[in-house]
Amino acid sequence: MRIDARGLRFEVTSGGPEQGEPVLLLHGFPQHSGQWAGIRPALHAAGLRSYALDQRGYSPQARPSQVEAYRLGELVADAVAVLDALDVPAAHVVGHDWGAVVGWALAAAHPDRVRTLTAISVPHPAAMAHALRHDPQQKARSAYMLLFRQPGVAEKTLLALGAAGLRRLLRGVGDGDRVAGYVDPMRQPGALTAALNWYRAMSKADLAATGPVTVPTTYVWSDGDVAIGRVAAQACAAHVTGDFRFVELPGVTHWIPDEAPTPLAEAILARVRPSA
Repeated sequence: MRIDARGLRFEVTSGGPEQGEPVLLLHGFPQHSGQWAGIRPALHAAGLRSYALDQRGYSPQARPSQVEAYRLGELVADAVAVLDALDVPAAHVVGHDWGAVVGWALAAAHPDRVRTLTAISVPHPAAMAHALRHDPQQKARSAYMLLFRQPGVAEKTLLALGAAGLRRLLRGVGDGDRVAGYVDPMRQPGALTAALNWYRAMSKADLAATGPVTVPTTYVWSDGDVAIGRVAAQACAAHVTGDFRFVELPGVTHWIPDEAPTPLAEAILARVRPSA
């Protein structure tokens, strides 16, 4: 379906019982709503209604050109507006990678719109800031962002030789067809630039403005994640005042929804339906 909100048109994939409790699924970079394909059937079987959003820059008709249009506050406002357009007062929110960042900020700023939060891979922004200050290994893990923030240079690097850089980045999501399913949309004119604008618009002030999360929250981290280390992951609990669970998936890379859909779905359902 297409949702018109804030002067943009977003692509949303919906499924599950129409009267089921709503779950808003927020993807990360450089993926799209298709990353939830292995998760959604389990949610639907549990009676939940899912809405997988192609976020700003990823929906072709929601792709403003200005870098400032991709600041965190805009991304959060998109999620709220989409919920409004769907007539959903509050949803269970599940986010991976950048989608997790949006989820953290959404839950902190609009707890009335978030029933529960399941954040995957990327911890609360304040936990990330703590690790960048105190963990030299996390600084090294995050060095790739310096490339991503360079206009033109990042696009050329990632798309050269048939997008070999993007393909290497996505190593771990699955077979060649699955990799191509994420890479091919990024090769369309303007798509990768829009996705990278999330990094270029990122500011320490915006991230620091993310307050503590009061809603019931699960954070899912994998020890094979090259981007997020244990210091950042374990610092997450200090920034959640609601019920908090830390789920660690051993031997799994950053691409948890693709690589480990079954244990991830179990973690989501355990948060959404804690008494089940």
